[in-house]
Amino acid sequence: MPSRRASTLLATAALLLAGLSGCSDADGSPDATATPPDVARAVARTLDARAHAVLHGDAARFEHLLAGGPGFRAAQRTWFGNLTQLPVARLRYRVHPDSLVREGDRYSVVADVELELDGYDAGPVVAPGRFAFRAVPHHPSRFRLTGADLADPQPWDLGPVEVREGDGVLGVFDAGSVADAPGLVASVESGIASVAAQVPYDWSRSVVVYALSDPTFLDGLQDVPGDDPEDLDAVAFPVGDSTRVALNPRMLDEAGAERDRLVRHELTHVAVGTHDDDVPVWLSEGLAEYVSVRPLAPQDRRIPEAAVAAAEAGVDDLPDDASFNDDDSEAHYGLAWWAVESLADSFGPSGPWQLLDALAEPGADPDEVLRDRFGTSMHQLAEEADRLILSLYAAGG
Repeated sequence: MPSRRASTLLATAALLLAGLSGCSDADGSPDATATPPDVARAVARTLDARAHAVLHGDAARFEHLLAGGPGFRAAQRTWFGNLTQLPVARLRYRVHPDSLVREGDRYSVVADVELELDGYDAGPVVAPGRFAFRAVPHHPSRFRLTGADLADPQPWDLGPVEVREGDGVLGVFDAGSVADAPGLVASVESGIASVAAQVPYDWSRSVVVYALSDPTFLDGLQDVPGDDPEDLDAVAFPVGDSTRVALNPRMLDEAGAERDRLVRHELTHVAVGTHDDDVPVWLSEGLAEYVSVRPLAPQDRRIPEAAVAAAEAGVDDLPDDASFNDDDSEAHYGLAWWAVESLADSFGPSGPWQLLDALAEPGADPDEVLRDRFGTSMHQLAEEADRLILSLYAAGG
């Protein structure tokens, strides 16, 4: 599903075309109908050459394809330096000829950018962008790039990055965070092994992690839990058919057991993939917490004080999806975790995963599945979670 930015970009292109179609004014205003039919092919050749230059690390050829001002050229050199650090398996542009717009000797067009990272992406990640061109003087059939407006930009599209790779880990850092790369990459490597031992699904056992000191990319993420990326310590989010992880800059200085646990939580979402797309949030997040604490000794498995306070007050039901990430989210995460623990206590380590699979079936009703297959209910799971939390964490428990 395209992001709001991607949808806006495409909609703007459509409206612009609609406004220009059939218009040819004597004062030289833009005229889409006057666009030579071979221009779309010509700008596509420029973008093909651009992709070829990146894939072959040909900086001179890449530079030759650029026009525009000094700022644009500098930004493009940075982008080239970023892309050539990545394990790019595929880079391709697919031009939408019907989006081509002319204004004098300048043109712009929407093209889908297909980028696949070798060993990390399940397939090409496709995102639209609008690209601007200018004809080469005395060579009207040749074009150079003068602008690029990308939908869903990734960190390498926004500024300089430093890429570090480990066993199954592609870490994307910047100048302010790259010093933390060795420790974080090691944490993710260890987390992959731990999560793979717990999650019963086939997955790539690889992940792209964004660990930037600049919050620009994180702040731009949409549809995240709680709707405010700054409130999150980390987040797993879909990119194409893959799932990537972004770390909040404040976590860069939090190396240790708690950050390792956070990494395992997010890696669980990566490993589970689409299996939890249609299940209640409490189960998805409860499983991620459940897996994240498995390497810790029981006495080291900390829980938010808010969850203990909620258990002391008594919780009648598990949180619904709409309220899970509200102001009481810390309590909800703790309650969800211990609801999953109670399932594992009653049905063995496979019990929570059996529930996940059952609820992932089309049309599954959580109340009916819990009653018919597990002999319980969300109300009873909440009560059992309360009991377990109080027995382990309450004063005198």
